[in-house]
Amino acid sequence: MERLRQGDRVLVGDTLLTVDADLASELEPGDVVLGVAETAQLLRIPSRTRSLVTDLLERSQVAFGELAQVDDLAITTFFDRAARLLADDDVIGPLMEANDDDVERARTKGRSTTRLVLDEKMRRAMVEALRMWRDYPVGRSFRESSIERDGFVIESWRAPLGPVGFVFEGRPNVFADATGVLRGGNTVVFRIGSDALGTARSLMEYVIRPAIEAAGLPTDSVLLVDAAEHAAGWAMFADGRLALAVARGSGESVRLLGAIARQSGVNVSLHGTGGAWLVVGEKPDHERLAKVILNSLDRKVCNTINCILVPDDCDEETLKVVVRAVETAAAQRGVRPRFHCTPAPFSYVEALVSEPEVVVHRASSTAVERSVTLIPEHALAVEHEWEENPEVSIAVHFGVGHAAELINRWSPHFVVSMIGSAEEEDALWAAVDAPFFGDGMTRWVDGQYALGKPELGLANWESGRLFARSGVLSGDSVYTIRQRMRQTSANLSR
Repeated sequence: MERLRQGDRVLVGDTLLTVDADLASELEPGDVVLGVAETAQLLRIPSRTRSLVTDLLERSQVAFGELAQVDDLAITTFFDRAARLLADDDVIGPLMEANDDDVERARTKGRSTTRLVLDEKMRRAMVEALRMWRDYPVGRSFRESSIERDGFVIESWRAPLGPVGFVFEGRPNVFADATGVLRGGNTVVFRIGSDALGTARSLMEYVIRPAIEAAGLPTDSVLLVDAAEHAAGWAMFADGRLALAVARGSGESVRLLGAIARQSGVNVSLHGTGGAWLVVGEKPDHERLAKVILNSLDRKVCNTINCILVPDDCDEETLKVVVRAVETAAAQRGVRPRFHCTPAPFSYVEALVSEPEVVVHRASSTAVERSVTLIPEHALAVEHEWEENPEVSIAVHFGVGHAAELINRWSPHFVVSMIGSAEEEDALWAAVDAPFFGDGMTRWVDGQYALGKPELGLANWESGRLFARSGVLSGDSVYTIRQRMRQTSANLSR
């Protein structure tokens, strides 16, 4: 069709979607309309954005082939030089200034900056991540196994996968983590959220490109999509030249990107909705319980405690320990917390909270809100995106089986922790559908912290269990398997 008009209907899969007035008025010659059957959406990709992304993916694909001709020492040199540059105070100045500008613009727009600020702690973590990849022992291609047959041998070799497309929110540290795909011989194209685009440009200019040049890697081994619009991510995930599409961010945007990739036949790894669940057993160790809650609410990230399930018949002291621990976590931030309770624990929690209202600091405003709010059971599915005031939901369970039912129904199938007896822990481990399970703080779920491998993302099981890999996607887990036959007998035949 040469033109789409308001009211036109487009068949996407087996669904007819209608062109609305906004889409019709925005379309220009050369634009692409992308129909997404799973989400029933028609999306506009401007011609210039499509051309930009197409060019970058073509360059990344060429660089992937060139990277195969570079030895592992050059890749090691890249990570070493990038770490040195990022640790150099003389080099880092312009980067910090760019980040300050990004943070100020985000605050002006009322946007969250909890993960955007490139402070000294984040810088040290980024340097550590680069050094981890520098020292990582596994190369790009190696024999995993072999099997001898009559007259021939079959070898299984791990091999690089190809160009990786990476869309993520405004978190500068992910830049360092995700360059880990180079360790496995893959190239990468980044698209970062608009809030952190200035920081990303500076990282490319002062750290990534100089390190690539010093190491002698292909120039286009790491590329940045220098475009703020969401359409750039849509165009990238719809391109079949990607070997893997990785998305991190808010639930809705990640779901859309995942739908686009799946529809386009692109392998995809998603990390959207977060929030950890804590289950309290019948007779928990109160001191351990308090410390676990405190250390799982230090800041708002994906593995922060979001929901706490307490036994229906728990004693008043146990519930008090839960409430006081949340309050202590808030006090360490100089604020007071928010509680969201289902009907059963509502009145008890309300009685334990000293003030009926709390001053809540959000990204866009500061407001006075109720300290404890009543919620229906289905609201346990809500991930609390707090800035300064810790927020948790509290509900009751009628035993481990019921706790597992609540988690399997309402959680993002992500992180679960159990504070109780060994028998309760084993029962919950067997019944709950989550990739990450523990008996302590929930914040352990991090590739770099727990496994010594900086992560590309922590995938949950919202869309089902992951095939043949853990929930941690890291630089060394982006690979394919090739088989090589070595014939040992000239008379081999079938």
